Amino acid sequence: MKLTREDDRVLGLGSWIFALFAVVFGFSALWIAADARTTSADAKQAAALGGGTPVTLTEYAITPTMIDAAPNSTLAIKNGGTVEHNFAVTGTNKRTSMIKPGTGTTLSLSGLKPGTYTVICEVPGHAGSGMKATLMIGGGGGAGAAPSGSAGGSSSALLAENARMDATQKKVVDAYVGQLTKGPNTKGVGNQPMTPTVLADGTKEFDMTAKVIQWEVEPGKKVSAWAYGPTGGTDDKFAVPGPMIHVNVGDHVKFVLKNELPQSTAVHFHGAELPNAMDGVPFVTQDPILPGKSFTYDFIASRAQVSMYHSHHHAEHQVPDGLVGAFIVGDLPIPKGRGPITREVPMVLNDAGTIGLSLNGKSFPATAPIVSKPGETTLIHYFNEGLVMHPMHLHGLTQTVIAKDGIPLATPYDVDTLIVAPGERYSVLVTPRADQLGVWAFHCHILTHAERDDGMFGMVTTFIVKA
Repeated sequence: MKLTREDDRVLGLGSWIFALFAVVFGFSALWIAADARTTSADAKQAAALGGGTPVTLTEYAITPTMIDAAPNSTLAIKNGGTVEHNFAVTGTNKRTSMIKPGTGTTLSLSGLKPGTYTVICEVPGHAGSGMKATLMIGGGGGAGAAPSGSAGGSSSALLAENARMDATQKKVVDAYVGQLTKGPNTKGVGNQPMTPTVLADGTKEFDMTAKVIQWEVEPGKKVSAWAYGPTGGTDDKFAVPGPMIHVNVGDHVKFVLKNELPQSTAVHFHGAELPNAMDGVPFVTQDPILPGKSFTYDFIASRAQVSMYHSHHHAEHQVPDGLVGAFIVGDLPIPKGRGPITREVPMVLNDAGTIGLSLNGKSFPATAPIVSKPGETTLIHYFNEGLVMHPMHLHGLTQTVIAKDGIPLATPYDVDTLIVAPGERYSVLVTPRADQLGVWAFHCHILTHAERDDGMFGMVTTFIVKA
């Protein structure tokens, strides 16, 4: 039988379709085989980890924060995060090797005496960012836990350990409360207003220097901070955050930065509308400011704004290490029926670098309380200069959100917990009533940013209402 041209076309199309199906089926077979291998590997891993007390590592937490395990038992540790972590029992030789994301391992607790231990991830910076937990050996909830009354797990032993831990946690709170009568318990206070030099033409000039200083984050803990301060000033004039700058709409501003760091730097006025040449991004709008050199940022403050100034060069460490400050232009409009403003509080949030989990460069118990009388209105500006979001929770009192990123809201709204993402600024009003006297906790509600086995730390302060 003679084939026509149409028959050839149909047969050719059929062959092409058959080949396509063959390829698809081939890939399906490979996918099924690969999935089977993955499932098998997952099953083996699950079997290997199934016999221990489960612990999960993430950025930046160890879950649960109180690990209850029996003497000589095993922990099944899984990395549920996106980067490598390890797990170590401080003060002992018990630790894992690095654990890749999505995998796990086990850690034998054999040989550890009953009691309470601190466990951490040993990757630099991870413990300070929240990867700490408490391991209690001999408690009642772990896999195969010792029965009540057995060696190491007796009620009296656990109560004694609990009393010791309570005393440790109270000690930190007492140190914080002591500031109310004795003043700050650390040296250095950030966010101090900076007075400009007013030139003949009315220009407001801020002469600033960036340098490395020793900064006391919490009582007795000093770190090498990268800080801003007035040019020519002594080290005690430098702080984290740097000086607060407040100018008026329409002001001609000069910000002269002298670099005394061991590294190039630059300044970006985050959220402010400036000429492109003043945006402060090295190799994009300017050359880096070399060590020993200066650069002048020259612009008109064109509109009301709640912004911040920070490094935009090697920013992954220069910013969390301290090169941050508040830059406010004009005043926000206050909703009708609120105000007048009794106090304005900039609150810079950080969670990394040498400064770590902190409010305005300080970690609890060195954080400063906000003190108000009933009927007074406090304006708080949140500036998130950290690497993760922070849900800022104020106990007992309402926060009225009036601006986002310095832009007034047409309809303010009330919250008790406000999520502030990296780079965001929120402005809130707090006006306590006469029936709200007392000390109200004020903290980030990522609980590992606020509490650890030895008590509150990091991103915690209070709002105190007194008659």
